[in-house]
Amino acid sequence: MKPRRSVLAVPGSNPKMIAKAKTLPVDEVFLDLEDAVAPGAKAAARANIVAALNEPGWGSQLRVVRVNDWSTEWTFADVISVVEGAGSWLDAILLPKVTDAGQVRALDLLLTQVEKVSGLEVGRIGIEPQLENALGLRNIDEIATASPRVQTLVFGPADFMASINMRTLVVGEQPEGYDVGDAYHHILMTILLAARAHGLQAIDGPYLQVRDVDGFRRAAARTAALGFDGKWVLHPDQVDACNEIFSPRQADYDRAELILETYAFHTSEAGGARGAVMLGDEMIDEASAKMAQVVADKGRAAGMTRTDA
Repeated sequence: MKPRRSVLAVPGSNPKMIAKAKTLPVDEVFLDLEDAVAPGAKAAARANIVAALNEPGWGSQLRVVRVNDWSTEWTFADVISVVEGAGSWLDAILLPKVTDAGQVRALDLLLTQVEKVSGLEVGRIGIEPQLENALGLRNIDEIATASPRVQTLVFGPADFMASINMRTLVVGEQPEGYDVGDAYHHILMTILLAARAHGLQAIDGPYLQVRDVDGFRRAAARTAALGFDGKWVLHPDQVDACNEIFSPRQADYDRAELILETYAFHTSEAGGARGAVMLGDEMIDEASAKMAQVVADKGRAAGMTRTDA
């Protein structure tokens, strides 16, 4: 699966911002038909998105569209319009406010029908369920396994905070009065564990104070440390910080590759077929190699190369 370190949110109603998104070094761009688009602008935004996806100038970014959630009257038209009009260029549908597996299965069925009618490869377009309320988090394992199209689990912090009556108006920061630990830790770990249990990526939601890059770094560093694969970005100023934070540090990447190289040699017949060896002052074994593989895989996906070779 391609990396999703930085996931740029772009209103589908703003052609200028869509054009700018093509030029930014993000791993994924999602064109929004939901919260960022006013009700009266939904139809025009669909047309903007179809036109933009069909236009040249895109880089290697994953191209995703966030449709409206199933409780609205717009979802089916969002999916049909975008997939019929530009399905060949679409990597996934981001489905917001998912509360149960049936909503994911419904999207899967609709996608399959539109793909067949449009002559597209059935099943290629992925699904990114967004967890934005308490019920969705309770049903997360069923949601994660509802369709083979599911690729990521995405945290939607603002709606989630409202759904549990969290006492704050600042998305991404700790609520006032919660002075020890991380108020989001249980939510984030639940999403992360479900993603890892089912072979999916875990993506953190946005940090809304777009000019506060230091605050963004703090919030991103917390979820990157847990093991999340990436985070939403809302402004170009957040992009470089996000890519840096969700990529291994160069020294860690070099060390991970060295561990894998050393372990592979010493466990081979030529290296003595040993199960545990010393690398400098550190003993490495199979568990060390597994940990190193995680760092190495993320570094390779980010295009990193060794500097110690």
